[in-house]
Amino acid sequence: MTSGKSTYQITLKNSLGYILGISLLLLASCKEVQHPSYQKVAHSGALSTIMSGDLSATASLDTLAAKDHLYALGAVAQLKGEIQIFDGTPFISSVNKNEVAIHPVFSKKAALLVYAVVPSWKEIKIPAAIDTQEALEAFIIDTAASLKIDTNAPFPFLIEGNASSLSWHIIDWPEGDREHTHQKHKESGLNGVLTNKEVSVLGFYSDKHKGVFTHHSTNLHMHFKTKDGLLAGHLDAIEVGDGMRLKLPKR
Repeated sequence: MTSGKSTYQITLKNSLGYILGISLLLLASCKEVQHPSYQKVAHSGALSTIMSGDLSATASLDTLAAKDHLYALGAVAQLKGEIQIFDGTPFISSVNKNEVAIHPVFSKKAALLVYAVVPSWKEIKIPAAIDTQEALEAFIIDTAASLKIDTNAPFPFLIEGNASSLSWHIIDWPEGDREHTHQKHKESGLNGVLTNKEVSVLGFYSDKHKGVFTHHSTNLHMHFKTKDGLLAGHLDAIEVGDGMRLKLPKR
């Protein structure tokens, strides 16, 4: 009887040790597959510097190519195009012989760049009452605050769906032109208006970066791409369409 009891105790101890070992392995495995977390907004260059006539590169996109879930916008060095990166996929737009060219590459350099890593988003339907860009900005701020996002710091957002109207431009600055104005930036290169078009809009909000990555008249900087990826660039104005959705970073 004594021998049988000892064998039982040894077996029980071995079983407990086995279970403990498996549990530790599972815990380690969970740690290894953790998803990347939201990384706060970073930026390089400044609009005030560009407006003073310095169009030189301040960042190389290839240094960010390995980042998963990267979202970025900005201006190509020498103001020869617009930068849009959606979930790690680049849609760099430029003007070639008076036509839009889209470059799916990280080889470009940026005079201005704003970016964040956002692994997941919280989606909210935009109410039909949001019928002006000022109302849209207020809705973005109020919704971000309700989701406990720090609105005293810059944060990214997405707007997706069918836009009633969207005014855009792709800059192609003439070499040697030293007279920089916001209006000339909008009118150089190509520009146009989309109506009833499905788009993805990437934006960054900040009330503390005027002259850095937002213009003095707004707290928003937005770029866009069409669903088919054939057009992308700087967003000048938008009228939200029915059923469009706002997305804000999940914490």
